[in-house]
Amino acid sequence: MEVTTEKNEKVANMIFASIYPLYLNRLEKNGRTKEELHQVIEWLTGFSEDKLQTFIEEKVTFKTFFKKAKMHPNAHLIKGVVCGYRIEDIADEFEVYKQCRRMEKLIDELAKGRKMEKILRKEK
Repeated sequence: MEVTTEKNEKVANMIFASIYPLYLNRLEKNGRTKEELHQVIEWLTGFSEDKLQTFIEEKVTFKTFFKKAKMHPNAHLIKGVVCGYRIEDIADEFEVYKQCRRMEKLIDELAKGRKMEKILRKEK
């Protein structure tokens, strides 16, 4: 599927605090923890638990969330399909959408029981 400017803007304007509980709920249903969710998000974005809480309270958008993130240098190693979109094929002009899908891919892997050392990518 092809990402459009409209789709990118829709995701960019979504409030992180409205999606975060859905991530957490999905993981907890699959036997994973809030701490593991935070570990994955911190690895990807550099945000501590306190910073995540601030973003939730301030109701920041995904655009702001990813603009303030210090993305992990190995984030480019996150590949695969999420919601019908192949992450590595998403154009660079849709950076927010790509980063959001990368985060969702990590959360999907966590929910499916993948080991943390596999989720947190390392260069080979």
